[in-house]
Amino acid sequence: MISNLNQEWRGILHEELNKDYFQELSNTVKNEYIKYSCYPEIKNIFDSLNLCSFSKLKVVIIGQDPYHQPNQANGMSFSVNKNVKVPPSLKNIFKELQDDLNKSIPKNGDLTYLANQGVLLLNSCLSVRDSSPGSHYNLGWETFTDSIISYISENKNNIVFLLWGNKSILKSNLIDNSKHLLLNSGHPSPLSANRGYWFGNKHFSKTNTYLIAKSKDQINW
Repeated sequence: MISNLNQEWRGILHEELNKDYFQELSNTVKNEYIKYSCYPEIKNIFDSLNLCSFSKLKVVIIGQDPYHQPNQANGMSFSVNKNVKVPPSLKNIFKELQDDLNKSIPKNGDLTYLANQGVLLLNSCLSVRDSSPGSHYNLGWETFTDSIISYISENKNNIVFLLWGNKSILKSNLIDNSKHLLLNSGHPSPLSANRGYWFGNKHFSKTNTYLIAKSKDQINW
């Protein structure tokens, strides 16, 4: 499974990848993919990292686990491939983006364009069994992704962390808020968004204002 992670991140995470828990996680996930339909494709599990260079990293968006229906998950939180119907949570992200920045809603749900600009679209759990949300929690993924968040906090400066939903907000204790910007909000899923916990958070404009203040290029959302 490690072979699907690029050289840059493999070097950064070398110690973590060699810990016993990760070896157990890797074996368990491989067996899950053999026995069941799981998402994303195993070759895409680390695409959130592979498509976002550590050296260019500016923003971290923390999701939960991948979409659990066929052909949706593509290895980046909230993202789907270009030919896939945009899921409800991503529709609400696009609606807030439109309201916040007066931008046209993107034509598809592929967020690779954000990853290429330094937005790490990281799920807390990097795999899931078909039609079984949360099925790969407690296998070790959270330990792994927590270590990534902690490493970024310790080794980068002036990163914007977008924590959407209660599970993501719990990650704030891994982040040094004296050197980074943390923006919390309800989750963009319809259940949360329609109760007033998502729309109007203006996270996209707040992110760009902060990046500009820190002499960084803003994100073309």
